[in-house]
Amino acid sequence: MSRTRISVNLEALKLVNELLNNPNKFGVIIKEAKSGASIIDAGIKAHGGFLAGKVITEICMGGLGQARLLHRRYHDADLPTISVFTDIPAIATLGSQFAGWNIRVDGYSAIGSGPARALSLKPKSIYEMIDYRDSADKAVLVLETSEEPPEKVIGHISKLCDVKPENLFVILTPTSSVVGSTQVSGRIVETGIHKLAKLGLEPRLIKCAHGYAPIMPVHPDRVEAMGRVNDAIIYGGAACCLVEFDGTDETLGGIVDKSVSSASEQYGRPFAEIFREAGFDFYKVDSNLFAPAALTVSNIRTGKTFTAGRINAEVIVKSTTL
Repeated sequence: MSRTRISVNLEALKLVNELLNNPNKFGVIIKEAKSGASIIDAGIKAHGGFLAGKVITEICMGGLGQARLLHRRYHDADLPTISVFTDIPAIATLGSQFAGWNIRVDGYSAIGSGPARALSLKPKSIYEMIDYRDSADKAVLVLETSEEPPEKVIGHISKLCDVKPENLFVILTPTSSVVGSTQVSGRIVETGIHKLAKLGLEPRLIKCAHGYAPIMPVHPDRVEAMGRVNDAIIYGGAACCLVEFDGTDETLGGIVDKSVSSASEQYGRPFAEIFREAGFDFYKVDSNLFAPAALTVSNIRTGKTFTAGRINAEVIVKSTTL
């Protein structure tokens, strides 16, 4: 596995410093753990907000992407929307942003995403696929959690990233928060690329990518909140990729057709309803559902463009009223 000169952790740290230097502006609370690690609360006790969510989305992408805040009408609802761009998509999304680190230590559990994954290599198969790893002496990790990690968890993360605790920066983003909702919607491109990769498209062939998704209203109930952020991608998210594909256009078109959420038999209802019927078991939810609502892929080598899926504003509106 090769090392590259691009360090997602060092690039992201430039953005982390914006939060550290302007906590009042971004509505975050900064705390130093006993071990020396920096803890940035962006939604547990902190107010957080759209501006913090934008910066944290860019942090999740390892500083290799840009996010913009705008708004868009979805049927009868005007909703804030996040748009993301990256020119180094494989590393920015799969190598950093992908929520692929399940942290479980002594009863504490959280989902980790962001640059620190490129140090811990979680999961290793992703980094073998994109031939990337980071070697920075500082680590930045974003946790989807509603609880501050105890010292034993800080030590666990530091050890797996091979950094000193004082060089670890952990950002906390509960799903039931504005920041949480914003940064999940900011994963629209990552979701599309991950789906394409599962269908056999080499991620390193994707040269540029962008996308957008609505930022769903916060819900205090954990299941409803999780349902809404999933609906933002499944029914409201659109991604676009520019690829250098050496195979036939027919092959590429077939991949694109299968890469959207409407390819799932469970498509059509808010995710919270589907999840409840599955007995709150993710393994009983069709994995094909976890995909963008719409996807456009253009082959730079042939000039052909393929599209699949559509924005389903009706389900988005239904989701916001549950």
